[in-house]
Amino acid sequence: MWFSIVCEDGDNSLPLRKQNRAAHLARLESLKQSGRLLVAGPNPAIAANDPGDSGFTGSIIIAQFSSQEDAQAWADDDPYLAAGVYTSVTVKPFKKVLP
Repeated sequence: MWFSIVCEDGDNSLPLRKQNRAAHLARLESLKQSGRLLVAGPNPAIAANDPGDSGFTGSIIIAQFSSQEDAQAWADDDPYLAAGVYTSVTVKPFKKVLP
């Protein structure tokens, strides 16, 4: 089943994001390679593709897992969470309807 993983950044998270980005992206790439990633990306703090020093307010990931527990375990192991980039992570079942 698909699950949405909605992550909220803490204040001044941009330096921590930069330090841990490679490890974070490697996990997403693994999901992509296994055909389990629908979409993933950050939420810019301002309406711009490159928010510069404004940074980001969080991230959204939609991916397939065998259970909500597996999705939660995957989310709990994210390098951004361990580094303090994310202050909260919410995992919910997601029903893809469109497109």
